[in-house]
Amino acid sequence: MSELVPGGNLPLPGGAVSVQVPGPFDVSALITDDSGKVRGDADFVFYNQPSAPGARLHGHTLTVDPSGLRTGATKVTVVVSPADPGTPLGRLPAPTLLVTGQGGRLIARFAPPRPGQETVLLLAEIYRRGSGWKLRALGQGYADGLAGLARDFGVDVTEDSAATAAPHARSGAAPASPFPAPQRPATAPHQRAAAPPTPSTTPQHPSTAPRRPTAVPSTPDPDGFLGLVNSARARAGSPPVSLDARLTSAARAHACAMAAEGQLGVEGRDGVSVYQRVTATGFTYVTVGEHLVSGPRTPAEFVDYCLGSREPSRTLHDPAFTHAGLAYVTGGRSGDTYWTALWARPLTPQALARTAADVVDLTNRERAGAGLPPLAVDPVLTAAAQAHSADMIARAFYSHTSPDGSQPWDRAAAAGSTRRSIGENIACGQRSPAEVVEGWMNSPGHRANILKPTFTHIGVGFAGGGAAGTYWTQLFGA
Repeated sequence: MSELVPGGNLPLPGGAVSVQVPGPFDVSALITDDSGKVRGDADFVFYNQPSAPGARLHGHTLTVDPSGLRTGATKVTVVVSPADPGTPLGRLPAPTLLVTGQGGRLIARFAPPRPGQETVLLLAEIYRRGSGWKLRALGQGYADGLAGLARDFGVDVTEDSAATAAPHARSGAAPASPFPAPQRPATAPHQRAAAPPTPSTTPQHPSTAPRRPTAVPSTPDPDGFLGLVNSARARAGSPPVSLDARLTSAARAHACAMAAEGQLGVEGRDGVSVYQRVTATGFTYVTVGEHLVSGPRTPAEFVDYCLGSREPSRTLHDPAFTHAGLAYVTGGRSGDTYWTALWARPLTPQALARTAADVVDLTNRERAGAGLPPLAVDPVLTAAAQAHSADMIARAFYSHTSPDGSQPWDRAAAAGSTRRSIGENIACGQRSPAEVVEGWMNSPGHRANILKPTFTHIGVGFAGGGAAGTYWTQLFGA
């Protein structure tokens, strides 16, 4: 284990690394190329957008797989800020960066000089050097907060004259920014979508109108994977899963792609994410998870590996999953074995309705805690929200502004709404209603929409697929 000082660096081992900052902090990351600038929204990883190709945030742990980063990415900058926005870092325990490799082995520790009035700290950067990757300790603070940081990384920032914490908005529309103060670029499409459907006014993504449940195709299990998994799930008190031929087919396609490239990643060099491979088989889901691993030689070794790490174990045990698929391929330049395990619950009309109802319920609990009346479900706002979530997948973008320039209030009006004031929250990558509402409540701009006293109605949309896996929309009206 290396103890780093500001400016110190060390080579990283191959494969993914995990970054943690214990304590009352939020961890986020910016993905840049040689210019040092972000390309758009997809280059931010933070509590309300927890995944990007090659990077995923789960709780306080940021996992970075350099081989899976988007094309052209050469640096991932790790940022820490107080979990309570506006609190100077000097009032909190000194942040300490812990970097671990595969198997949980501690690689490096970095304790920067104690910050003063800074509210944001660049802790470290993971950067390409030749054919390998290195870690550099930074410890650079920003007294002007995330707005100053965003400007340096190429984000157009718009701040209210009243210096409020939330970005500017029109008619209560939610800010698109992942940070409390800066405004993100108006449109930030995902960079590499796989043959999206032809754009239309009302996209016909399968998640927009879920189909009736159909018979689940069976798949053989010659390696005994299912028995190993369900034994582990039973010990954790979780119900068994069934193997699904479509998930197995998607897993095989992704494992083959990783083996051909000789690297792990949620998104292949062909620009196709593992989630897009799932929906391409006809399997639509209400929640999804994945294990992407290289090295184990047998399914038993693969399951043992998953059970030996906290986050992989949580996915394998997750009671929300009902179906699974597994594939592994040996080959490529390295001769390693590449594994893809997929976990999902099929999307049905009932599951979609339950997911939306849970988001509404959690939102109203937050309002009740603030002494505000509950929001009533509006079918028109629900239709507009659902269409926007599906559209973000169909046209490969993530923004409040659609590629045709329409804004939330435009989409609400087009759906038939006559409400005077409209607001919108969006998010991508979260796996459950609880996770997405928690993310919104941790973001000042989105929290402001949820707790806006004048809003009276709500609609919720959800769609699975695309580069991020899940896309959520809240549409508010008054």
